[in-house]
Amino acid sequence: MSSALKISFPPDLPVSERRDDIMAAMQAHQVIIVCGETGSGKTTQLPKMALLLGRGQNRQMIGHTQPRRIAASSVAKRIAEELKTPLGEVVGFKVRFQDRLSKTASVKLMTDGILLAETQNDPLLKAYDTLIIDEAHERSLNIDFLLGYLREILPRRPDLKIIVTSATIDADRFAQHFTSAKGPAPVLMVSGRMFPVEMRYRPYEESRDYDVNQAIADAVDELWQQPSQQGGILVFLPGEREIREAAEHLRGHLSHSPVLRGAEVLPLFARLSSAEQDRVFDNTSGRRIVLATNVAETSLTVPGIRYVIDVGSARVKRYSWRSKVEQLMVEPISQAAANQRAGRCGRVADGICIRLYDEQDFQGRARFTDPEILRSSLAGVILRMKALHLGDVERFPFLEAPRPKAISDGYQLLNELGAVDDANELTPIGVELSKLPLDPRIGRMILEARERNALEEVLVIASALSGQDVRDRPMEAQAAADQAHAKFDDDRSEFSGYLTLWKWLEQGRTGGEQEHKLSNRKYEALLRQNFVNVRRVR
Repeated sequence: MSSALKISFPPDLPVSERRDDIMAAMQAHQVIIVCGETGSGKTTQLPKMALLLGRGQNRQMIGHTQPRRIAASSVAKRIAEELKTPLGEVVGFKVRFQDRLSKTASVKLMTDGILLAETQNDPLLKAYDTLIIDEAHERSLNIDFLLGYLREILPRRPDLKIIVTSATIDADRFAQHFTSAKGPAPVLMVSGRMFPVEMRYRPYEESRDYDVNQAIADAVDELWQQPSQQGGILVFLPGEREIREAAEHLRGHLSHSPVLRGAEVLPLFARLSSAEQDRVFDNTSGRRIVLATNVAETSLTVPGIRYVIDVGSARVKRYSWRSKVEQLMVEPISQAAANQRAGRCGRVADGICIRLYDEQDFQGRARFTDPEILRSSLAGVILRMKALHLGDVERFPFLEAPRPKAISDGYQLLNELGAVDDANELTPIGVELSKLPLDPRIGRMILEARERNALEEVLVIASALSGQDVRDRPMEAQAAADQAHAKFDDDRSEFSGYLTLWKWLEQGRTGGEQEHKLSNRKYEALLRQNFVNVRRVR
């Protein structure tokens, strides 16, 4: 296959300069670690190097995992384009609900979850002669599961080559994890293409008349105040809802500016259609504003970006020791993540990154994003491992093993929920729970509510338990907040109070009647008057 293909490597990509070194290491070692900043070209060029070495033949493929569906599909399209072959013929992808892969394909892009699922029917992953685990520094549960599983099967698959790619974070940890008789796995460093990036801090105070969307609009004005200032702007926001609201505000703002009128506003998040994704990756000139989640932080390189606006937050799943459930929360990103975001604008020319928070805030943040396993419910981790048949959590070769006490507590909780039996094997309830992407306690509530015809009420309660409390209680106005919140209290239970609060939110939005729906501004004013957090309600 590779002999018939015309494989070339773009000379402007830093990874191309290390091609001979990387290919030599791939031939000499079973596992190699390739480190490089986003934009170095490792994601698109490593599969081509493997093809050039004759990998991905004889009915075996080069498997290439990505943390997100949108990255898997867009990377596959890009590599197929560079090889001048139709998508799916030589390079294809498989993600949930989409499969663009012929039976003769040599390179298969997929999410790490897809590869994990394949271990159930193909325990030794014999469908592949090479596996590239991309963006390993993200340390999601799926990535940690894969890295542990691959270490276990390597002795039984001496023909299998593993390439782990990472930003420069934690390279040594990955190398030590794959220590063999030859010693730790070799680490190859690839430089990034970087022009100078100027950092600007523009903190703002949210009020009734000024919110994050206005702060973004002001930052756009600052970056594009002169017609000569060309180049795209990449704006980082926590999630899809925030992106849609910012897009609506920006389109209105741009339409009133003679200088900015005509600029394109494009969203970028996981659930976008293929056509909408393609618009983002069209290498067109002109003024574009791309509003993205952290999918654009490392997984994807958006072309033509010269400026970055960073709101400084992301939506993260974290186990709450207070409520004893996993919650999806918007929280400040780490310094490493903020630096990754800033680095997105130094690819094509000198860049500017505007952070909508102050430098003292940045300096006080955690240096790195903590691995998902350290912020997850161990009950949930055990449940997923059981469902995926990954073996016992106590003996699994994690990069960072959970504490024995946390493991025993996890088993105890699953037993109380009826998810495992006394031998710690999955029960039918456990099998159902493992299919829900929720904290096991929340999932168990929903399963029981389904049996008791109480889903409508319990889904509201489950949502309240899974996120941050929408009620605000500022230090300077505690008495006023308590008085405003008193109408949500219910003597029967706190859960009943959540239902009362939900009904108030619904009625406040409609004014009690659907035809009298409040405008966004009036509704937000109502929430603030009652010490209810606008952003959390969204």
